[in-house]
Amino acid sequence: MDAHNKSNAPVLDSYWMPFTANRQFKAAPRLLASAEGMHYTSVDGRRILDGTAGLWCVNAGHGRRQIAAAVERQLTTMDFAPSFQMGHPIAFDFAERLAEIAPGPAAAKLDRVFFTGSGSESVDTALKIALAYQRSIGQGTRTRLIGRERGYHGVGFGGISVGGILNNRRVFPQLPGSDHLRHTHDLSKNAFVKGQPEHGADLADDLERLVALHGAETIAACIVEPVAGSTGVLIPPKGYLERLRAICDRDGILLIFDEVITGFGRLGATFAADYFGVTPDIVTTAKGLTNGAIPMGAVFASRKVHDALMHGPEGQIELFHGYTYSGHPAACAAGIATLDIYRDEGLMTRAAELQADWHEAMHSLKGLPHVIDIRTIGLIAGIELLSRDGAPGARAYDVFVDCFERGLLIRVTGDIIAFSPPLIVEKQHFGEIVSILGAALQRVK
Repeated sequence: MDAHNKSNAPVLDSYWMPFTANRQFKAAPRLLASAEGMHYTSVDGRRILDGTAGLWCVNAGHGRRQIAAAVERQLTTMDFAPSFQMGHPIAFDFAERLAEIAPGPAAAKLDRVFFTGSGSESVDTALKIALAYQRSIGQGTRTRLIGRERGYHGVGFGGISVGGILNNRRVFPQLPGSDHLRHTHDLSKNAFVKGQPEHGADLADDLERLVALHGAETIAACIVEPVAGSTGVLIPPKGYLERLRAICDRDGILLIFDEVITGFGRLGATFAADYFGVTPDIVTTAKGLTNGAIPMGAVFASRKVHDALMHGPEGQIELFHGYTYSGHPAACAAGIATLDIYRDEGLMTRAAELQADWHEAMHSLKGLPHVIDIRTIGLIAGIELLSRDGAPGARAYDVFVDCFERGLLIRVTGDIIAFSPPLIVEKQHFGEIVSILGAALQRVK
């Protein structure tokens, strides 16, 4: 039966889609039916080049049989087991594998791993760990959490409180006591930069302003994305992360890196903490952790943070926190198989090998209609478009639809186009991306 036949099409009414204009989408749906390697196949049989690794997560490419086989073996051996006052070996095995590649130098010992079900859960977990840590060392007045404007930290109440994207917060109450650094985007000084911008390290001093405003004794943690992804690829200026680290050290504030997007090879190093040479106290991950095959997240905590909670009677629960699916057996199996692929195929560092060609390809779009900035780092790119008067986001959305119809999946945030292709991408795909996107930019008004 032809894929266009109505009888072969899904009924769209019941599914309330996330982060989607549901009525607009269901009037003209874009449906993907299968995926392999670098490509999706749409329900009408068209091949779609994946320029976004799914949703920043399919780092090893689609349809990896090794991951599917590992999950199948685990499901048929033991589909689920509780993690509250119980355990199963594969969760400990996966935690050990992650500890071996933990962010930062070995001496930093960010090798204590708490499993979650998503990036949002990882962020809320990290925030709770930070608060529990401060209380455990006698700093119970430190309850304030500092995020950053334009930051994205998931959709839990903790995440939206420290996050700084307006629409994620607009209709929801936030945790009391949260505050925000200024964002680092400065189009007037840093447009069309490859890698880290020269200007803006002083923006880290905004944390000193908040310390002066609130008092260091009230601040538990500061959380930032090393590279802000969901807001449109904002790259830290040279020296910015180093200054944040120094201020946090001076004032007893924990530094949390949200590496849900940058973790597992996106920048050409295992973590952004390694790429930038700045070691936080806590790191949140998800997405590439399992290659997107099964939802899972993990929080890496330093031994300093972890061990501060390991006091009191041995029978007491040190951290009253967790999820039904923490350390889910099948997710752990997917994660171990994913780490094997990353290791065996050298994917953790492949972005470093490709980034010069990637940057040249992306920056070749400079001068096309509506393009006001291009930002690249590792295998990430952000292409900012001039907004239409009175219709912010409409131009990039039209480009998104145009590209999809011609065989390329891109991601848009407002009027910013973001790319993060699977790490198995080849140089020939760069030309294909530039060709399709460049033509779309010429067509869209």
